[in-house]
Amino acid sequence: QVQLVESGGGLVQAGGSLRLSCAASGRTLSNLAMGWFRQAPGKEREFAAAISRGGVSTYYGDSVKGRFTISRDNANTVYLRMNSLKPEDTAVYYCAARSGSYFTTYTQGYDYWGQGTQVTVSS
Repeated sequence: QVQLVESGGGLVQAGGSLRLSCAASGRTLSNLAMGWFRQAPGKEREFAAAISRGGVSTYYGDSVKGRFTISRDNANTVYLRMNSLKPEDTAVYYCAARSGSYFTTYTQGYDYWGQGTQVTVSS
């Protein structure tokens, strides 16, 4: 079993930056592919970014490409660096983990989820 806890969310002005962290306990993340998703009020959960088990491969949703960067360290933490934030980035951001080397953009492909952290971007 893996417990994921997100942190780093908050209120930021448009054009600003935030770095989200996803810390894991219960099992090492080194054997898991990781993803970040987001969900705005009244909308479905949307894929944002993912990283392979070894950290070699990353993939981004079109709405965040070029502005967000996903990374992972050798411990049990995955990060999402968010630059040039826009009001439409406002959402609850979720960290997710899945067994295996490769990531997926589908929510159904992930086995473990965090509780989420709120990101609010003001105009």
